[in-house]
Amino acid sequence: MRILGIDPGLRTTGFGVIDVEGAKLRYVASGTISTMHLARGELPARLKVLCDGVREVMARYQPQHASVEIVFVNVNPQSTLLLGQARGACVGTLVSGDLMVAEYTALQMKKAVVGQGRAQKNQVQEMVKRLLNLPGLPGPDAADALGMAITHAHAGHAIARMAQSTELVRKASGLYRAGRTR
Repeated sequence: MRILGIDPGLRTTGFGVIDVEGAKLRYVASGTISTMHLARGELPARLKVLCDGVREVMARYQPQHASVEIVFVNVNPQSTLLLGQARGACVGTLVSGDLMVAEYTALQMKKAVVGQGRAQKNQVQEMVKRLLNLPGLPGPDAADALGMAITHAHAGHAIARMAQSTELVRKASGLYRAGRTR
C-alpha cells in the first residue's frame, strides 16, 4: 500500500510518500509545495499552486491512500481561515483524484510517531528519520507529512479490521438530499 501524507500550509505544504508492506515502512519521497513566490494577497493563485502541486505528486507517485492534518484553531482567526482554505484545496484535490482521505490531528500524529502528543518539531524529524531509515533529517514540513503517512499506516490496519467486522456507512447528514428553490 502506498500512502501520501500532507501537512497543509498556505505558504508551504509538506508532502511525504511511503510504502507499507505488513509492518514494514519504506520511504518513497518527500518535499514541499511552496507558494512563497506569490504575493500574500493572491489567495486564489496560491490555492491553484497547491492544487497543481498535490495533483503532480499524485500523478508521479500513484498513492492508494492519503492522510491530511486536521487544522487546529490559532489565536488569530484570520490565519485559521487561510490555513483552512489551503487544507480544503489539498483535500479537494486528493478526493477529486479518487483517493480515500484520512484525517488526523497533529497531536495524534505526534503520539503515533514520537510516543507523546506534545513532541517538538525536531523530535518528529528525528523519529521519522529513524522509522524510515533516512540518511538525514527531513525538513520540518516534509517530516510532518511523512508523520501523517506513518500515522495512517499504523491506524489504517485498525480501521480496515473495524470495517470488516462492522458496517461503516456514511451518514446522510453530510450529503445533499434536497434543497429549496425559493
